Amino acid sequence: MKTYTLKWEQSIPITLEEAWDFFSSPINLAKITPGGMGFKITSDYTEQTQMYEGMLITYKIAPLFGIKMNWMTEITHIHPQKEYFIDEQRFGPYAMWHHEHHFKPIKGGTKMTDILTYAIPYGAVGTLANRLLVQKKVKHIFSYREKAITERFGKL
Repeated sequence: MKTYTLKWEQSIPITLEEAWDFFSSPINLAKITPGGMGFKITSDYTEQTQMYEGMLITYKIAPLFGIKMNWMTEITHIHPQKEYFIDEQRFGPYAMWHHEHHFKPIKGGTKMTDILTYAIPYGAVGTLANRLLVQKKVKHIFSYREKAITERFGKL
């Protein structure tokens, strides 16, 4: 199975604590996801829900062609000093999804680094689909997130 790794970095003028509070809340994911994806969290969480290792988060999402599907991720690791957390797909559109969210205090704010490693099912057909569609869509989602985060918090 071929895997793909993408990395994004962004620095924002808020404290590590503020960044952690926002990005570790599953509810806030909808605020930084493109509207056209039909993204909706179906888990029964509120803005006060604290993330924990083993937490399962369920979604409805239409990643390609408006076709809705169910997706479940699990929070598999949380660094106790709020340096990173990791979510992994348990079921959904990918053969594998491993998303690392890193946070580092810097002068004037926080540097965030996302490292996404994923795989597409269906062998050679999946490889072709990744080349033609999926990777572009994933990059679009993270480009949108960067813009939404900048609008919400500013940038350094």
